[in-house]
Amino acid sequence: MFVRHTTAGITVNEAEPRLLGDLGDALGDLVPDAGWDHDELDGNADAHVRAMVVGASETIPVRDGDLDVGTWQSVLLVDCDGPRERAVDVVVNG
Repeated sequence: MFVRHTTAGITVNEAEPRLLGDLGDALGDLVPDAGWDHDELDGNADAHVRAMVVGASETIPVRDGDLDVGTWQSVLLVDCDGPRERAVDVVVNG
């Protein structure tokens, strides 16, 4: 799976609301909102850097037509500059 945007990332983890809030808090702590050179252009450099921390792709096994993830695992789209419409590519190999 690959997210086609520079201000969003994709990861696999538990989709529990408090954990998702913690993720947002952690990304905010790691990457401050202001002070970036790119902000002179779009004002969203923090979103670009946060998306780089999360990553743009995940490899997930498929078995019998279903994602083969753990009991508590979900595919998470982490939108660092939204909400807005996003596109995710899914490529199946093998």
